[in-house]
Amino acid sequence: MNFCFLLAARASTAENLSIFDPVSPPAQSIKSLAILVLAITGVIFIIVEGILVYAIWKFRKGKPTDDNEPAQVYGSTPIEIAWTAAPALICFVLMLAIARTLWEVNVDPQRPPAESQPVRVTTIGHQWWWEYRYELPDGTSFITANELHVPASNFSTPSERRPVYLTLQSADVCHSYWVPRLAGKMDLIPGRTNNLWFETAQTGLFLGQCAEFCGPQHAKMLLRVYVDTPEQYDKWLANEAKPAVDDAKVKEGRDLFLKLSCVSCHRIRGTSADGFYAPDLTHLMSRETLASGIVPNTREELRRWVQDPQKVKPGALMPAFGLSDRELDLVIDYLETLK
Repeated sequence: MNFCFLLAARASTAENLSIFDPVSPPAQSIKSLAILVLAITGVIFIIVEGILVYAIWKFRKGKPTDDNEPAQVYGSTPIEIAWTAAPALICFVLMLAIARTLWEVNVDPQRPPAESQPVRVTTIGHQWWWEYRYELPDGTSFITANELHVPASNFSTPSERRPVYLTLQSADVCHSYWVPRLAGKMDLIPGRTNNLWFETAQTGLFLGQCAEFCGPQHAKMLLRVYVDTPEQYDKWLANEAKPAVDDAKVKEGRDLFLKLSCVSCHRIRGTSADGFYAPDLTHLMSRETLASGIVPNTREELRRWVQDPQKVKPGALMPAFGLSDRELDLVIDYLETLK
């Protein structure tokens, strides 16, 4: 699956998932390593296959009447030394290249560049969605889900660089965070904290998905990373930090929602809903997708999702509540105000 995922690329679109089109320093380091490995192994392949073809042609069986027997070689010290020393040297070179890439991707970047404004987000993997916890320098914090927003960097001005540092944790089983054009794959292990970073000057949407099998809906645990301009990012932050809108026009729908068991799993800041088991819904309608990126966030899809999640995402842990059409419309009317 990972091999097909790696090669699925359409340049200049969000669907471009190729590691050979990096937009971030760690992804560029991984691309360089991949090209080096491909070049070395390609040369080895050509040499080995060339010798094989030559041997097949040179020492092919003669005519039935040909009694000549090829020269019998029972040992060659130079050949033994060559095919021992050459692989050892190749492995040593690859080891140095891999060590350098690991340093560039995982160790050295943990010290943000001087004067930069790093963005730090705690990322928690759940079956089958992503939780993002933002901690801002002014002490403000909020939680969102499935769609990560980060600012673009200006590499030419140190004070406008915005490296992104993700603290990766798991709430249940092993997951893996992989957005190929931004960074390498990093696992989320229960009881352990891992880290991942990236920085890019290119704005837009970058896709990925969980790359570690984590259950029946693993394939639909998608990743969406939005790299905004600094102005767009600041506007998004200001909106996300606010509590939910209290619209008197949908009071009946809000009261109905708060009476349902939804509040045991979901959180809506500013209301009695304070669950942590499912995605935070405070600004649900500011997201472009539902169910971890698999359907667009429209009224029709939202209604279908609330009515019976299993029809949208079989195996999802959210149950159907058996609401009547009127009750369903009331709840959807309320959820649509959470922008």
